[in-house]
Amino acid sequence: MARSVWKGPFVDGYILKKAETAKSSGRSEMIKIWSRRSTILPQFVGLTFGVYNGRKHIAVYVTEDMVGHKFGEFSPTRTFQSHSSDRKAKLTTGAPGAARAAPGAEAPAAAPAKG
Repeated sequence: MARSVWKGPFVDGYILKKAETAKSSGRSEMIKIWSRRSTILPQFVGLTFGVYNGRKHIAVYVTEDMVGHKFGEFSPTRTFQSHSSDRKAKLTTGAPGAARAAPGAEAPAAAPAKG
């Protein structure tokens, strides 16, 4: 459920302070933040934030399309490896549903169509 309009977007105060000092100084260094719940404001466009995902800070360069979203949306917390059954199928057959041919052997000829 979305936040009420009359409340306005939620942003931690320390992020606003850090963003203002970075804009005024003109330096382009990463601003480390831990607040994944904060909303991206138009003042943040053009800045790079290091959003903490529980293990490390992931660099997020803010563009105009990101305004209104949360910082946590751009810093994934889980890494998907693969399903174990998919890995086994690729090792044994090469491709799902296809038989592996012996090296140097030609492919079997297709049966002639009756008609």
